Amino acid sequence: MSSDSPLQISRLLLAAMGTQMYLSYEDRVPKDGALVVVSNHRSFMDAPVLMAALGRPIRFACHHYMGQVPIMRDIVHQLGAFPLEAPEHRQHSFFQQSNRLLQSQQAVGVFPEGAYPMVQFTQPNIIGDFHRGFAHLALRAPVRNLAVLPVAITSQEESNNSAIPLKLLSFFDPSEPLFDQAGWHPMVVYRRMSVQIGRPCWITPSQREQYQGKQAKTAVATLTDYCHKEITTLLRQGCY
Repeated sequence: MSSDSPLQISRLLLAAMGTQMYLSYEDRVPKDGALVVVSNHRSFMDAPVLMAALGRPIRFACHHYMGQVPIMRDIVHQLGAFPLEAPEHRQHSFFQQSNRLLQSQQAVGVFPEGAYPMVQFTQPNIIGDFHRGFAHLALRAPVRNLAVLPVAITSQEESNNSAIPLKLLSFFDPSEPLFDQAGWHPMVVYRRMSVQIGRPCWITPSQREQYQGKQAKTAVATLTDYCHKEITTLLRQGCY
């Protein structure tokens, strides 16, 4: 698979589904270099949407079960994503793979809300709390000129269907408590939507210096809160 294949597949998918996508603040997107893309997450379409919007392949960290379900595993591979490992190896594997990609000047995508908004249907203008792994990654990655780019995916017209029983997914990933319940995994399909690009945060040497000792927690919280607030504001602008 060539390095541009995920981008080409993403564009073809959106065209095939007839999705109308609008892009705002595209001048904020760094044209090249190492990049951590942070976004809200409600649909299986989010990764292709972000690649098509930013115009470059993005290597997304995705939920462990996506690498276990046969058909889904093939789709994830074609899009260039890397499923997270089982819980006991998850953190180490995430940092190891992401650092390698960033050092080769690639873009890494993270959905810091985790699995909840994918498993439980949520409203387009609602965003959950963020896990802080992406902030730790950005602050510790040995990469110069690294940018963290917050992006809001705003749905204006969509269809909602039931994809697969949650109990069935627990067979592939028994470590995920969200799968241990009745109901179906929702499938959100965007008909008309926009991608709102936030202001990038360039990681400075002083920020990396703060990411040590007792100051590390504050540095991580500051970066996490910045991205959450930026995406929240953009969601309010884009959803109507």
